[in-house]
Amino acid sequence: MKKAVPLMIQGTHSDAGKSAIVTALCRIFMQDGYKTAPFKSQNMALNSYITIDGKEIGRAQGVQAEAAKITATTDMNPILIKPTGAYQSQIVVHGKPFRNMKAGEYRQDFFQQGLTLISDAYDRLSSSYDRIVIEGAGSPAEINLNDRELVNMRVAKLADAPVILVGDIEKGGVFASLVGTLQLLEPEDRKRIIGVIINKFRGDVSLLEPGLKWFEEYTGVPVLGVIPYIENLFIEAEDSVVLTNYSSKQDPSKDIDIAVIRHPMISNFTDLDPFFEEDDCHVRFVKHADELGNPDLLILPGSKNTIEDMISLHQSGLANKILELTQSETIIVGICGGYQMLGNSIEDEHKVESVHGKTSGLGLLPIKTVITEKKKTVQSVGNAMFGEKQIPVKGYEIHMGESYFEETYKPFIHLTNSQDGVITENKQLIGTYFHGIFHNDLLRENILNEIRTKKGLEPIYDRVSFAKKKEEGFDLLANEIRKNLNLDLVYQLCEEFGSYRADNHDVKE
Repeated sequence: MKKAVPLMIQGTHSDAGKSAIVTALCRIFMQDGYKTAPFKSQNMALNSYITIDGKEIGRAQGVQAEAAKITATTDMNPILIKPTGAYQSQIVVHGKPFRNMKAGEYRQDFFQQGLTLISDAYDRLSSSYDRIVIEGAGSPAEINLNDRELVNMRVAKLADAPVILVGDIEKGGVFASLVGTLQLLEPEDRKRIIGVIINKFRGDVSLLEPGLKWFEEYTGVPVLGVIPYIENLFIEAEDSVVLTNYSSKQDPSKDIDIAVIRHPMISNFTDLDPFFEEDDCHVRFVKHADELGNPDLLILPGSKNTIEDMISLHQSGLANKILELTQSETIIVGICGGYQMLGNSIEDEHKVESVHGKTSGLGLLPIKTVITEKKKTVQSVGNAMFGEKQIPVKGYEIHMGESYFEETYKPFIHLTNSQDGVITENKQLIGTYFHGIFHNDLLRENILNEIRTKKGLEPIYDRVSFAKKKEEGFDLLANEIRKNLNLDLVYQLCEEFGSYRADNHDVKE
């Protein structure tokens, strides 16, 4: 049976840049003529990606599949963990909800089942591709977790993969992080490390060279590359830790001020990505009532726990501030959980997401939402109605809940056999279950030009193509990695590792 050549990327900590490195290698290996797939055995994320068959995987693996120009499947991320709060998470197995578990329960009761799922998924990928780029999670040196972990060295052993360790120099102490991680690994695990990458470097590499030389002499592990901090990199982020990089303050140099409510359980915030590429827009994330101000566009994004986040809106005073904005010219858009919050009420009788059975919404749209135990996951296409304009749109739905209309309404999107969302006659309030709605260039252009016209500014047409920008982002990332990573040595070390393992069966577990 055909077996793909594996390579695993692990990090000294979360947000070291593993996902970006994997994305780059998926594009590079594809460019070099190899049929390549990403793999992450277990992903913890609130940003999801919906596969063509309506299954849910981590956003990063979907994006990495796009970089490799292949169709994403659940084998690329067989286990997805979605935190719901109260030390509990929804466990998604092969794209469908399995059940909610607390961390201890998952670790104790699900371990063996999870290991089998992971092994079977990897074997299917390995028989279908030339190369598999595997992503770890957090750090492989989590001593308290390593006896039952399902995402780092255990997966490297399962795939018999060499490992490249990534350290983020921007956070400081990169040599200590790399050396400490290596020293905390078990001897057999340490043998898998074929090299390290220092990521997000700013400045003159020559000033780093004494440290690089010392590291190689001290550890015997080669530094395969020093990757610079890449400005204006357009690659979708998955971990909400990146939201700390964004300000809550307005930027008066930009024509359009976009405020996004940063729910405690915010999900699928990649819906906002296209606005970061618009020259006349400034996007800010708001957690407190005194930060909201009077934005031109207010977006309530998705939530993994809509009732809890709605309660948070009430308690923080943001709910009242949002209601006040309806008396201004601010356009308010709610997506998925944010759409549900715009309605009259949200009920969770079976406590699927929240221990609270019901809460009031903002009362801005004529809907009530009932959280259900069945999750809807589907890619969708339709026509959005924006004023008199009918605009083709596509996106994806992922929600546990149905919204019911309590009075007449104007639907926002017409699908083949159904309708989605609400838009008011004055186009000020929009609610939709469509994630990715702003990725539709023509709709985004119309919304932004509606704002510009209200402000007495000239409309801007032929705005940036989101799809084109994404492809350019993949190529930019791949080109930067090629320039700064010793790719020939990576190929060589992978081949030598495979040959060594084949000749030394006794070192395998």
